[in-house]
Amino acid sequence: MIEFFFDCSSPWTYLAFTNIQPMAKELGAPIAWKPMLVGGIFNTVNKAMYETRANPVPAKQVYTAKDMADWARLAGIKITMPPTVFPVNAVKSMRGCIWVQQQHPDKLVPFATAVFESYWGDDQDISKDEVLTKICERVGIDPAKFFAGIGEQSVKDQLKANTDEAIARGAFGSPTIYLDKTDMYFGNDRLPLIHAKLLEMKATA
Repeated sequence: MIEFFFDCSSPWTYLAFTNIQPMAKELGAPIAWKPMLVGGIFNTVNKAMYETRANPVPAKQVYTAKDMADWARLAGIKITMPPTVFPVNAVKSMRGCIWVQQQHPDKLVPFATAVFESYWGDDQDISKDEVLTKICERVGIDPAKFFAGIGEQSVKDQLKANTDEAIARGAFGSPTIYLDKTDMYFGNDRLPLIHAKLLEMKATA
């Protein structure tokens, strides 16, 4: 079992979300998707992230843009740093992931993919109701039911519970991935390590 804790406001999460699916399918490893709020993690255990964003190292910033473009090209997806809204308030979209997972589990991946694409590919502000409405329509979800659902306390509580669980298990950002509950990996570039470990587990099963 792969546990994948994610927040759609992260471009590296978009890459890992995209890349882990064919790998998991290839190896027959089911994925348990765990929507969370990475801002809650930063506020609790990784406040240094805000200082890094406020005072980036120029050379590293240039390289990071190239690195992200290289990874996106390899994954076959479009990622550009949003020129209008960054960072974005992803609370509604992540509550949406929780609600969709509960009510339409087969649509969670299409919904989250549409959120990633809208923000990282099309510079759409995913905090806006009109953007989320279009995403719902795109994946066949009733927008009225969606907005009613993400306002439910149980949905809010589940998102917080996922975030708190990630923190308790050692997470400091998104994506955070676990194999066998305790074997933690962080980030898209750890997927080769996950692939190797899954092969090892499969060989010894």
